[in-house]
Amino acid sequence: MRPDAELFPKPGRRAIALPAWVERAISIGIVSPDGEVARRQRLTNVATFAAMANAGSHLISNALHDLDGMMVIHLYNALMVLAELFIHRLHRRGPNAGAVVLLGLVIAGNCFVVAMLGRDSGLQVYFTLAGGILFLIGIDNWRLWLPFLGATFAALIAALFLVSPHGLIVPEDAEIRRSLAIQGMLNAILINAVMIFYALTALRRAQGEVETALARSDSLLDILLPTLIAERLKANPSKPIADRLDDATILFADLVGFSAASHRLPPDVIVAYLDDLARAWDDDCADHRVQKIKSIGDSYMVAAGIGEPGQDGAVRMGRFALAMIETQKARPTLAGHRLDLRVGIHRGIATAGIIGRTRMGYDLWGDAVNTASRMESTGAPGRIHVSRAFRDATAAAFLFEARGTVALKGIGEAETFFLIGEKPVPTG
Repeated sequence: MRPDAELFPKPGRRAIALPAWVERAISIGIVSPDGEVARRQRLTNVATFAAMANAGSHLISNALHDLDGMMVIHLYNALMVLAELFIHRLHRRGPNAGAVVLLGLVIAGNCFVVAMLGRDSGLQVYFTLAGGILFLIGIDNWRLWLPFLGATFAALIAALFLVSPHGLIVPEDAEIRRSLAIQGMLNAILINAVMIFYALTALRRAQGEVETALARSDSLLDILLPTLIAERLKANPSKPIADRLDDATILFADLVGFSAASHRLPPDVIVAYLDDLARAWDDDCADHRVQKIKSIGDSYMVAAGIGEPGQDGAVRMGRFALAMIETQKARPTLAGHRLDLRVGIHRGIATAGIIGRTRMGYDLWGDAVNTASRMESTGAPGRIHVSRAFRDATAAAFLFEARGTVALKGIGEAETFFLIGEKPVPTG
């Protein structure tokens, strides 16, 4: 698979997809661009809905049991539902405003109802859900959640040891207390399950986003850098990449007459032509296992022998050069202009590394690079101009035509050749 096909990979870890209406409900009132704050505020909304459902269920069951005798408790549950309806509006006031008000309502309200109905009601079980405070406020904000946790712990101790068993409301009604104890335990289990379920769902979603971002980052490095270099950079990002390549094969290619042909053409036509051609050459690079270094306009630079000394890289580069000329001939013309490709190749010593902090890239320098560039600039349209060093390394694989001695700027006189094609495979 080509590297660019992996630039936007699917997440490796799939989160549970909640219904759209549930996602909208738990996101109500949240405007923070901070992902961590938004996650905690969604958990606050989930806890608010759970608290509303809990108060509503007690309101209905208590009213069905004793409408008049427990009127104070009915009013309390109704007021709790109404107050919690407005929690989401507090998210705009601060990252923890909604959570703080919700926790204050729940702790104070549960203290009130336990005092009214007594510890035999078992409603102190709701204090055991205090661990959810960490979900709503976040472990980093320990100065904020610690007082709430302490207050809940103190309230539970008071309910167990200081509150009357029968309370102040309908003290003679043992049946309602047994019913409340059962309902409280069941509701506590459900609330706990809902909170943990959504917290784990949010965690899994966050992990999926991180894995996707990491996969995109790795894919981008694989596109921008040779594979071995990308792996080294990922393994140790702080270590500089600087190498001496004793057996590098460098290729430069340039479209002859491109500037003249593209004069006065619309930018979209020029970009579309170059993009189509570069993508096709990128595919050829992958097919022949050579490394694209960069492209600048209509110029294209490729290297082989990065981390793999020996003549195999030079042979693969020769085959790539033949393929890229055929690829260019097969592409559509540039607004009716049929362009020729001029290619130059040299094999020798080079220095390679990554420099810079922004838009950094892997590049090569040295005599091998300069000579390969001169091979291209002194070559002929539609032909592959190579140095003697490259010819000697690949003579067993290719056919060559001697060109003679060529004056190379900054280098001097050099014997050069044209690469004609691969040698026929002997048939036995």
